[in-house]
Parts: sequence; C-alpha cells; structure tokens
Amino acid sequence: MYKTLHEFGTDEITIEKSTFIGYAKPIKTEEEAVEFINEIKKKHKDARHNVWAYTVGKSMNIQRYSDDGEPQGTAGIPTLEVIKKEDLRDVVVVVTRYFGGIKLGAGGLVRAYTKGAKIGLEAGKIIEKVMYQEVRIKIDYNQLGKVQNEIMNMGYFIKDTVYEDNVEIIVYSRVNEKETVIEKIKNITSATAQISLEEEFYLSEKDGKIIL
Repeated sequence: MYKTLHEFGTDEITIEKSTFIGYAKPIKTEEEAVEFINEIKKKHKDARHNVWAYTVGKSMNIQRYSDDGEPQGTAGIPTLEVIKKEDLRDVVVVVTRYFGGIKLGAGGLVRAYTKGAKIGLEAGKIIEKVMYQEVRIKIDYNQLGKVQNEIMNMGYFIKDTVYEDNVEIIVYSRVNEKETVIEKIKNITSATAQISLEEEFYLSEKDGKIIL
C-alpha cells in the first residue's frame, strides 16, 4: 500500500498580490515528471518563477526539486517537503508564481510555496494505492441472491456478473482479505461454488472506498 494522487489537479491562491498556481500530477517515471514540468514552464513562460519538486519510486528513491530563481531553500525544498509530509509516491508538483510587486521575505516565501503545493495536491485528490485480487465465483442461479447479498454486506466490490449456464460473479478483494471472502462463499454455498483467483493489481482508494 502506498499514497499517491488520483489525477491531475490545479488550484491558485493570491498572497500579498502575488499569484501562486499549484499544479500536481501522478507520474510513473522521472521522464514523465520532467515532461510535465516543461509543459507548465511553457504554459507560464511569462511567470516570474516555476518552482517544482517530485518523487519517483515506491521508496522515494528519486527526489528532485528546483527553486527556479527564488532564494535558495525558500521554494523547491518546501514544495518537496509537502510531498514527503503527505508520504506521496510518484508525484510531481509545480508552483507557478506571478510576482505582485511585494517581497515576501524568506519565511513568507516558504509559507507561500508550501500553500501552493498543498492546494495543487488537494485538487489532484490524495489516495491510497492498495493491492487487490480478482476473485471469480461460479454458482448456480438459485444461489445468486444469497451470495450477492453476502458479498455486498461484507463491503466487497462486485466488478461484474456474467449470466451463462451458471452465474459468475467477479469480485475485487484486497489481497489480505481474500481468504475471508473464499471462506464465506464456501460456507453459504456448502462448498459448491467454483472459486478461482485471478491477477493482482493496485486500485485507488479514498477514505477506504475504491475509486475507479
């Protein structure tokens, strides 16, 4: 399980007449992060600063940042720190600043870039990536209602129901909970259900619920 972003997000805030636009995006590679940074820089080439930071890898083994002309330590590091504080993996953040004529000072800049990074990340929706497994359950038609109810009462996600000679219910189960599902189905079908375990994959969760 690890935390990342669900999608691209952007938001803006005005601080002492300077406009700070926070951009955030989930990425898979460093190349994707650099591409995104260049895209924002191009979009806002008239801005005073395009400060950025990113982490790549499940262990955050790649971490990069840039102050882009702001005083050292006042912009890039605070932006990276927001990502690390939220414990996010595979995320890039760019904070664009349009200078409004009032200098913020070192402390003011740190607070402003921290806020700019936060609003970008919030707009992109912070989620957890959780390892799931597809569980296929084949049963007779007369068992359908009981099995469906049980699965839904247990809070599992039914991906699909296929109606052929028998009924096949395709369920997404957290990997660490699949044994519970299997046991329950065996019990309520007197072990007549055919159960097969398919591929494992990451799904996005927010507040414990799957987001597709």
